[in-house]
Amino acid sequence: MNRIVSFPILACMTIVVAGAAVAQTVQNSHSAEPTDPHFNLLPGYLKQSDLPDSLKLLSPPPAQESAALARDEEARQETVHLRGSARWELAVRDAKLNFPRPAETFSCAMGIAIDEQNTPHLYTLMQKMLTDVGLSTYGVKNKFHRTRPFVEHAEGTCTPGDEEILRTDGSYPSGHSAVGWGWALALAEINPERSDEIFARGLAFGQSRVICNAHWQSDVETGRIMAAATVSRLHADTGFLTDLQAAREEASQAREANLKPRNDCAAEAASLSVR
Repeated sequence: MNRIVSFPILACMTIVVAGAAVAQTVQNSHSAEPTDPHFNLLPGYLKQSDLPDSLKLLSPPPAQESAALARDEEARQETVHLRGSARWELAVRDAKLNFPRPAETFSCAMGIAIDEQNTPHLYTLMQKMLTDVGLSTYGVKNKFHRTRPFVEHAEGTCTPGDEEILRTDGSYPSGHSAVGWGWALALAEINPERSDEIFARGLAFGQSRVICNAHWQSDVETGRIMAAATVSRLHADTGFLTDLQAAREEASQAREANLKPRNDCAAEAASLSVR
């Protein structure tokens, strides 16, 4: 069943599942004014007609008893021992898409503090990309409504408060993973000297969804496909390109001013090293 919701409701759901909406909601998102400030969700750069069509780009999710589903189950099983670990706690933090958390999440990889005060164009770019990349996944999500692993296995996730929404939101592809990889692609352009660190963090951001028991591995991988398609399309948008250039300048100034991340990067690196 299609879900047509108002944009303030979309804001709440986007924080949880990276954009729970269909066509009408995307159209509503392109108003002149920012949305509910409690959720910090801004209109995206792209119109609905400009978003990549996941129905044309992605195959259906793995079928029952297929080799692909067996691979998903194996990938899930390989993360079970991480539950309760430092890596699990990092997955909890990665699940939170309300700003300023995502800016803090990528600050260590960028090597600078990303915040609304010192890097406003970069901060806004990440907010607007959340809307575009998250919504790009919903054609396939709404068609197949794939059951999430925690539901399939009658378990929980790393974010129990989100589970009511997640139960009714399609698992395939992963909106969180799409958004994380989209951010990584853009941030690596903004700060190419840190591209390896940024890409590694973007990949880990997606894997957090498998660790969290909220997504299958194939959900994560197809989310990255939608991220790449959306970021490619964003490069034809003048507003995005203007903000991208401004963000480059801000990042350069932040490095010169030695504006280091305020979060504990050593602890983050230790968490990411847990296997």
